[in-house]
Amino acid sequence: MSGLKILVTGGAGFIGSSLCERLISQGHSVLAYDSLFRGNKSNLSALAGNQRFQFMQGDVRDVERLDEAIECLDGVDLIYHLAAVNGTKWFHDAAHSVIDVNINGTLRTLELAMAHDARYVLASSPEAFGEALQQPIQNGNEMTFTDPSMHQRHSYGASKYLDEIACQHAAREGLDVRIVRPFNAYGPRLLGDEYGQVVAMFFQAILSREPLQLHNGGQQTRSFTWIEDIVDGFMLTGLQEKGLQGESLSGCALNIGSTEEVTIQHLQERIFSLVSHDETWGKDLPQIEDSQGYHGDALRRLPDCSQAITLLGWSAPTSLEQGLHLMWSSLRS
Repeated sequence: MSGLKILVTGGAGFIGSSLCERLISQGHSVLAYDSLFRGNKSNLSALAGNQRFQFMQGDVRDVERLDEAIECLDGVDLIYHLAAVNGTKWFHDAAHSVIDVNINGTLRTLELAMAHDARYVLASSPEAFGEALQQPIQNGNEMTFTDPSMHQRHSYGASKYLDEIACQHAAREGLDVRIVRPFNAYGPRLLGDEYGQVVAMFFQAILSREPLQLHNGGQQTRSFTWIEDIVDGFMLTGLQEKGLQGESLSGCALNIGSTEEVTIQHLQERIFSLVSHDETWGKDLPQIEDSQGYHGDALRRLPDCSQAITLLGWSAPTSLEQGLHLMWSSLRS
């Protein structure tokens, strides 16, 4: 498919900006819609002046502003909905806003897709499974959430769970809806501040020469996925008409992630090993400080990606070693 009119909410964010670049490179017309709460227009600098690209600042809950975005595109064929309040610290510090933006933003954009009969792709999350007691994470696993009085981490995961419910309802009503669950995407634009994600936070500690925080000894495991592999998954999910065997993709929920599972401590060790060879930064690596971390932090996160492989032929070929090298090279340049 080429020449589509595509709306990307959260388009100035980490994943969204890379998705916009790829869509433009394949000949589509794209409007990136972002509140700039976490996104940054500098992420879209490579698209400045491109006649097939537009940016609009707006709240994803604002129906009138969303309508303006569609008018600027002169219609819409496909909506990628990535706008959300993300960042683990926000889940506790701003649970009300996380719930409000994530759920109401999804409802408003689903309604927009219905009004224009546009294909819709939701960026969900493995956090939609809550505590994720069964591993690897796959469709059919129990989605388990702890008592809200204990912590508010699941303001994000529960909102994504409800987002998926809303999407499946829309699919039963006839809308072409697909769901992507990216697993721990990382790359040069990933936020590394206190509201950011761990790979970028570790690199930021090195670049700022500040102590590196290792939560609970770093024994939690994650499956880190290079940004270009994540974008491949979003592209195939949104642009492919049917599955590889001709199946309908409406209602599909796909895990997009590396199956290379590592502990956070191992991640830290690999990053230190990589940077230690750098003449400028390798001589004074930061001290490691153990901290309690966040309540409700998942002990393990490993995806089953068999459906993405079967339906789309998707894979994550970039190893963690390759991805970390690419990210460090970009941050150093």
